[in-house]
Amino acid sequence: MTTDSPAGTRGLSRRSLIKSAAGVGLVAGGTAIAGSLGMRRAIAGNPSKIRLAWTEVAACHAPLGFGVAKGFYEKHDLDVELFYQGASGQTLIQALATGKADVGAGLIGDWLKPLEQGFDVKLFVGSHGGCQRLLASKASGVTDLAGVKGKTIATYGIGAPPQVAFQVTLAKAGIDPEADVTWKVVPFELVGEAVNRGDADIAAHLDPWAYSIEKQFDFIKLADTQTGVYQDHTCCVLGANGPYLDENRDAVRRLAEANIEIHDYVTGHVEEVAAWYLEALKPAGLSLPDLTAVIGGLVTHNHPIGRPLIDQIQRSAEDLKLVKVLEETTDPKEFAERVTVDILS
Repeated sequence: MTTDSPAGTRGLSRRSLIKSAAGVGLVAGGTAIAGSLGMRRAIAGNPSKIRLAWTEVAACHAPLGFGVAKGFYEKHDLDVELFYQGASGQTLIQALATGKADVGAGLIGDWLKPLEQGFDVKLFVGSHGGCQRLLASKASGVTDLAGVKGKTIATYGIGAPPQVAFQVTLAKAGIDPEADVTWKVVPFELVGEAVNRGDADIAAHLDPWAYSIEKQFDFIKLADTQTGVYQDHTCCVLGANGPYLDENRDAVRRLAEANIEIHDYVTGHVEEVAAWYLEALKPAGLSLPDLTAVIGGLVTHNHPIGRPLIDQIQRSAEDLKLVKVLEETTDPKEFAERVTVDILS
C-alpha cells in the first residue's frame, strides 16, 4: 500500500491481520484459544457444545466473537468454541466436511455451489447484509454501472464471492459479465494497488479491505451487496453440518436465536462491538472509527430465518444461475427448500 494512505487504513492486508491475530494468541493449530480474552467462557451445568467456524480477520464476523466474549450464547445454554477456518469459503467447507467444526458462517456465494454438488450442510439463519464493494478509480472515468462496460475489474480470484456478486449486479444492469468486461486476478492484498496504478479500472473486494482501499485511494463506490439488486438481501448465512444437525437440532435452534439476538444488539451498539474487536484482535491498520464505520455499515438487522431465508436462498440460486455458477438444470425453488432448514418449526 502507498505511504500516503489516511490514518487507520495504512498497511491493511489479510496477512497482517492474520499475523496480528496470532500475535495475541487467537490462533494455534487452526483453533481459536483466546481464553485470556474471554473467547471461550466457563459455563456451569451441561450446556450444548458447538464448534463454530468463523473468519476472525473479517470485521463482519466480529458479532460472533463478541457474542462468545460477552456471554450471549451462554444465555441460550450453549458452550460455543470458535474455530478459525481461514479467510476462504473453501476452508469453511473443509472445516465442516472434516468434522473440525459443527456450524460455520459464510457468504451465500461460497455456500451454494458446494451445496448444489451434494455437500451435507443445511443453512438455517442469516446474519447480515453488505460487506462487498465495487469501486472505481477516478482515473477510469467510471461513475456508474453503465460505465463499467469495456473496463477491467481487479479481484483476488475467479469465482471468488466479490466477482460472483458483482457479475449478478452487472448482468441485471444489462452488461454481460463475461463478454463486456475483463476480470483481472491479482493478489488479495493488492487489489486496490492494481487499480490505483492503472492495471485495472475497478476493484471488486470484501470489507474491511474494500472499505480501506475506498478511503485510501479515494475510489468511487459503484455498487455494494446491500443496495441496488441486493436491497433487503442477506449476504452471510450460518450452516450446520448435516449429521450434527440431525443429533442436535435444539442446540442449533438456540444458536440461531442467539445469532439474531447478537446481531440486533450490534445494530444499536456498533462502537462497543468495534472497540471489542479492536482490543481482542488488534487488526493492523484499522482504527476504532474505521471499525465502527465498517461494522456500522452492515445491515445487521437483516437475519432471515425459516420461510424468509428459504425465499432468499431461492433468489440467490436464481442469481447464480443467471451468471452460470449453478447448473442450468437446477430448480432454484427445489434447491432452496432442500439446502435450507426451518429451524424454528
